[in-house]
Amino acid sequence: MATRCRTAVLISGSGTNLQAFIDRVGCGALDLELSVVFSNKPDAYGLVRAKNAGIPTACIEHGDFAGRDSFDRAVAAKLDEWQPDLLVLAGFMRILSAAFVAHYAGKILNIHPALLPAYPGLNTHQRVLDAGDRWHGSTVHFVTEELDGGPRILQGRLPVVASETADQLAARVQAVEHQIYPEAAGWVGDGRVEFRDGRTWIDGKPAIDPVVQTFDAVGRRL
Repeated sequence: MATRCRTAVLISGSGTNLQAFIDRVGCGALDLELSVVFSNKPDAYGLVRAKNAGIPTACIEHGDFAGRDSFDRAVAAKLDEWQPDLLVLAGFMRILSAAFVAHYAGKILNIHPALLPAYPGLNTHQRVLDAGDRWHGSTVHFVTEELDGGPRILQGRLPVVASETADQLAARVQAVEHQIYPEAAGWVGDGRVEFRDGRTWIDGKPAIDPVVQTFDAVGRRL
C-alpha cells in the first residue's frame, strides 16, 4: 500500500488555511498525512488548531537567530525529524533562503492572493481594485528562489465587485483559497502534479498555464 504524503504545514498566525486542510483530511476529502505544524511564533493560534486536531507541533522563533540562513538551517533540521514529502506554506511570514528552498526542491507549495504573474508582492487586493480589474483570486504554486515566481499549479478566480473595499475582497478571496489550496496539495500528494525540470507537470505533461477554477461572487465553484 502506498505511503500517504507526509505533509508539514508552516504558519505564523491564525492558521485559517491550516484549518481548511484539517477539515478536508478529517472528512476524508484529502488524502494527506498532516505530520507536523511548524510556526516561527509561539503564540500563533494555528498551533492551537493543530493540537486540537492531534497534529504534532514545533516552534522555533526567528528572533533567536542572527540571520535568515541560520534560522532556516534550524527549521530544516527540525522539520527533517518528520521526513516530510511536502511543505505547505500557510501564512508563513518568512522569506525562505536559497539553501532552504534547495533542500526541499520541488516539495514546497505556497498560495499567493493574486492571479500570478499579475500582482506579486503585497497589497494585492487594493491594487486590483485600483486597476479596475474584472477578476481577482489566488494562485497555488511551487516555491522557487524567485519570490512569488515559482511554477503555477492552480488558480481560483472570482469576479471583482466595484463597490467593495479591499478588506471585503480579501475575505472573499480567502474563502476561495480554503477550497483550492487543499485541492492542489492533494494533487501533489497523489502524484498527479509534479515539479520537474523547473516546471509544473500535470497528469504527466508539462503545464504552460495553471488549472483555472472559476467561482461566483459568494465563493461557489462554477
